[in-house]
Amino acid sequence: MVATLVEKILKAHLVDGELTPGTEIGLRIDQTLTQDATGTMAYLQFETIGIPRVKTELSVSYVDHNMLQTGFENMDDHRFLQSVASKYGIYFSKAGNGICHQVHLERFAAPGKTLLGSDSHTPTAGGMGMLAIGAGGLDIAVAMGGSPFFLKVPKVLGVKLLGKLSPWVSAKDVILEVLRRLKVKGGVGKVLEYYGEGVTTLSVPERSTITNMGAELGATSSIFPSDEMTRDYLKKQGRETVWRALSADEGAVYDETLEIDLSHVEPLVAQPSSPDNVVPISQVEGKKVQQVIIGSCTNSSYKDLMVAAEMVKGKKVHPDVSFVVAPGSRQVLEQITKAGGLTYLIAAGARLIESACGPCIGMGLAPASNTITVRTFNRNFKGRSGTKDDQSYLVGPEVAVACALAGEFKDPRKLGELPRVEWPERFDVDDSMILRPATDGSAVEILRGPNIKEVPIRGPMDQTISGDILLKLSDNITTDGIMPAGAKILPLRSNIPAISEFVFCNIDPTFVQRIKEKKGGLIVGGENYGQGSSREHAALAPMYLGVRAVITKNFARIHKGNLVNFGILPLEFKDAEDYHRVNQGDVLEIPDARTQLENGKTEYVCLNITQNRSFPVVLTVSKRQQGILLAGGLLNQVKQSGD
Repeated sequence: MVATLVEKILKAHLVDGELTPGTEIGLRIDQTLTQDATGTMAYLQFETIGIPRVKTELSVSYVDHNMLQTGFENMDDHRFLQSVASKYGIYFSKAGNGICHQVHLERFAAPGKTLLGSDSHTPTAGGMGMLAIGAGGLDIAVAMGGSPFFLKVPKVLGVKLLGKLSPWVSAKDVILEVLRRLKVKGGVGKVLEYYGEGVTTLSVPERSTITNMGAELGATSSIFPSDEMTRDYLKKQGRETVWRALSADEGAVYDETLEIDLSHVEPLVAQPSSPDNVVPISQVEGKKVQQVIIGSCTNSSYKDLMVAAEMVKGKKVHPDVSFVVAPGSRQVLEQITKAGGLTYLIAAGARLIESACGPCIGMGLAPASNTITVRTFNRNFKGRSGTKDDQSYLVGPEVAVACALAGEFKDPRKLGELPRVEWPERFDVDDSMILRPATDGSAVEILRGPNIKEVPIRGPMDQTISGDILLKLSDNITTDGIMPAGAKILPLRSNIPAISEFVFCNIDPTFVQRIKEKKGGLIVGGENYGQGSSREHAALAPMYLGVRAVITKNFARIHKGNLVNFGILPLEFKDAEDYHRVNQGDVLEIPDARTQLENGKTEYVCLNITQNRSFPVVLTVSKRQQGILLAGGLLNQVKQSGD
């Protein structure tokens, strides 16, 4: 029977359920990755589970987010992560070695494997032919303990690529074109599988730029086949032995299809403040630009930076532009240095920052008030840069450099002939900053700083769910909006009592005070609630404050899973019009909710006590997730099963 590439990998890793569309399945996870903003909590949770050694083929802990060390907190977390990794059998990538997705692609990703990561851009490794999925930290902790990862069988959206990219057009423009067509909800419940003759024209890093930003579509993952281009990349990394050819069978049938002729793609720009607000460069040409940054897990590969370097060779950036470059890994930095690219960039006026996420997560380099910042990043949510009134545009490296040179948006195709960049015959491999775990971890001491607090756990689900609507929110509320990042807040990721003080702080600064006064309550949201980052703190901190349920039109996949994991009911309006009929401040009640859930009921009557009316809400979860909610969260359930 013919099968898609996604179906082949799912079947090879299936340990629970059947591959019936829409049903829940359990997958064996081969590899996991964490980064330091999510990893500290994930490993605290792993400790709580009580398993002495990870059971995956490979688990890697990266340090790439919390790099500003203005206080002791971040360094304490990094020390904790290093000791935990050594004790429990996890590889540790030190600060400065690079962004988790870039380094994992270089040193660990392997065709046909499954990868689960506590970062929404984990699908970057799909460029290598992996089925790579982002999830909350607790899901990663459980997977490291050897349990399956559960998800609904996704639809497979086949994206057929034809032709070849024109000069000055890059892989970033391809994914922006997909976002222009499908929008930020277009991938929900789907894996995007790329195929067709155009695939063979794209290198692995270019493919990974495309799979990286599949996260902005809400997709479960994105994947390319493993072919000779994959083999060549692995050979350059000295890892050819992990290569194997993988692709869809001839005649494989996709649930949906999309066709893109690469030769027709043009330079594109995602305008503020959503990755799908995409227009051709011509529509913004001439707008003044004050900041240009090249980097992030999306566009910081060797080719990305060497194209930029060749473009600025012998030139100077515009005097009104702050031009910043962040290599994706130490390997990339060393490689562009040997090729002369770093000299060209610095001579042109570039500011070089370390190989880390940095400004992509608001960790430094916030733009000036009410100015335009042009970035080769994957997200441009309002305020994510660290400046509340930012105007953040997403572009490919070619457009970014054209803007830096001109001081305004400029079509790079007007710059003449595209500089030619050749891939090196072999990448310089130095894994000295990736530390192997201790062979016997029993004697390793876990090092904990004072900012590292215990994981909060709530009790079993209440019989009746009730409370005030403390916030009524619009569509596409991001996890950045629920639990912001940035240099001030990220260092508190291992301290839930402290970080909880910032929940919804950029949306409603009074929220925390009000929920404390009410001793808990409810949240109402619109479409696609919880899109964006996988950060489980957007569920964990609200749980700690007493949020009992979130009622929306619908949820983003990862956030809904995180809500379940921490015992918050993810309810949806049965009639979307009821969203408009409730108000912030209304008191709601779902009588006998626990008994109804125990009986497997999926539709509940929600009483609006304030308005003296009722409306139906729906709980769409699996039987397994019902048990998690009844226990008050996944950690509760795991601990109970171990007692």
